[in-house]
Formats: sequence, structure tokens, C-alpha cells
Amino acid sequence: MLFPCLLLVMTACTGSEAPTATPTATVEPSAAAVDAPAPLAIAPLRGTIVPAGKTANPSLAVKIDNHEAARPQIALERADIVFEELVEGGLTRYVGVWQSDIPDAIGPVRSIRPMDPDIITPFGGIVAYSGGQQVFVDMMKATPVINSVFDYDTTGLFSRVADRDAPHNVVLKAAELVGRNASVAPPVQQFAYAGTIAASTAGTDGSPITQINARFSSARYPGWSWDAASQAYLRSQEGAPDLDTAGARRAATNVLVLRVDIDGTYGEVPKTVMIGSGEGWVSAGGKTVHAAWSKAGQADPIRLVDDNGVTIRLAAGNTWIELVPNGTGSVELVP
Repeated sequence: MLFPCLLLVMTACTGSEAPTATPTATVEPSAAAVDAPAPLAIAPLRGTIVPAGKTANPSLAVKIDNHEAARPQIALERADIVFEELVEGGLTRYVGVWQSDIPDAIGPVRSIRPMDPDIITPFGGIVAYSGGQQVFVDMMKATPVINSVFDYDTTGLFSRVADRDAPHNVVLKAAELVGRNASVAPPVQQFAYAGTIAASTAGTDGSPITQINARFSSARYPGWSWDAASQAYLRSQEGAPDLDTAGARRAATNVLVLRVDIDGTYGEVPKTVMIGSGEGWVSAGGKTVHAAWSKAGQADPIRLVDDNGVTIRLAAGNTWIELVPNGTGSVELVP
């Protein structure tokens, strides 16, 4: 027969019996070895990499008090983005925006102002505030953002806490509010981000700046100091450390200082002009780059470009935005 002979030739045709091959077992990989890595996504308001689905919830914008009696604010350090804006009397308030990390409670919650619809609308989602002049409330309710208002609340989402004096004591059940609106779409990404501080535009093209001083008025002048050990900017207010409820300094990965015009239409209530353009500075990693900012319409995000017209990339992390008024305000950058 031909086939056996051929087999003998292939085994050197010695006339002896061909060696018997030892069968080898096929090892099936375990289920864990073949599972695909967990899918990842980019947190739209931080630029950080997170598990997919973690940022499927809507954003929550809250008007936050910055009166001395309101400090330390509750959970402000967990916001993705914070805007500081001028209000009447030379004081400031915040618009904090939470999306990647929704706290159980946020506060103290205060009233809406005329620039807030232009600041908040690009994020979509939900806005919470205590009330306000009817004209300002109507402006906010005219946007597509879901309004949750303490003055009209019948859901138990707001309460006054006993350890603070009114009106600086309204606290929001933030996680519960977001949970009730879980089907609302998450926000679109507002800024361009680099994966690391070093790869951000300030990191690659900026000049070393260790201290950023922004003056809104004689009553409000926040400062930011670069801290190399924590790789973050540490905040002060009126020359004193700005502390959270745990006693830690408030910190930011990115600090944006934008010069803005003030509209006097509403008398003693200043309106920060957000639809337009102006000068700015973007800081990350102890470096600062000069910028131009623009906002085309109420629903449009703020656009940041460098002096060559190239889009600025923030570092992945949280961002504070100081909206410093032209004229009465000032900015000092200290190398």
C-alpha cells in the first residue's frame, strides 16, 4: 500500500516502527481571559477617561452663594466646572456644574441672575436655584434647561439647614434631583482637552506663572497659587485660603480668567455679557497662555483660541472660570 510506505519514508524508512506522537491537549482560555476590556468614555466636562456609562446622566447647574456667611460651600469642590460672576454690591456668586460626580447635597443655593441663562444653556440638563426677580426667572425658564426652583418646590428636594443662617442655608438634594431626571441627555463636551497637563496648550506653549490674581471689586478678589506638589492651583479669597467643608483648600486643574463687559440694563444687578468675545488667559501646570474667548449665541459653548487662532486644549480635570469685569476689574499674573 502506498500510504504506509510514504509514511515510512517520511520517518527515514528505517524499517522500524514510526514513533508515536504524544497527543497534546487543547487548553481553552478562561472566560476572564477572553473578556474584552471594559469600555471607556471621556467625561464631557472634565476630559478624563471614565468607565462607559458613568457619564450617561445629565448635568446639574446650581447657583451657589459666595457670601461670607455661606462659606464653606457644600460640595463645590466636586463640581466639574465653576463660573464666578459679579453680582450686586460688588459681591460674587457661582454657577457650579456637576456631571461626572453628583453629590448627595449641594449648597447654599441662591437666586438666578440675568447672565445665568447664557452661561447654563450650553450644558442642557438641569438648573437649580432658590428663585429671583421674576424677569430673571422667566429668562431662565425660557431655555431648554429643566428648572428646579426652591420658591416653587413641592417635591422636598430643597430644605433649609439649621447650622447656617438664612438666606444662606438652602441645600439641594442633588443626587435625588438628577435621579428623577435620569433620561435627560448628558451634556456635550464644552472645551477641547489634552490627556495630560503637560500636553495641554498651557503646558506646551505657556509661560511660567505661579500666581493668578483676579479682582472683581474691592470686596471680591480671588487668587490662585500653583502648587507643584499637588499639580493643582490652590484658591484663596480676599487673601485667605478658600476652604471646603473638610478644611482643605479648593483646587483646580485649569484656571480660566476671561475679561467680560457688564450690561447695566437691570440697574443695580449687573449682567455679565457672555454672548460676544474678549481677552482671556488659560492656566494649567503652572503655565499660562494668552487667549481670546468667544461665544456666538446662548446655546453655544465658549470657544478658546490662542494668539494664532488655534483651539486651546485644557488639561483633563476640573476647571474654574473667573468672569472678571472690564473697567472695574483687573487681572495680575505673577511669574
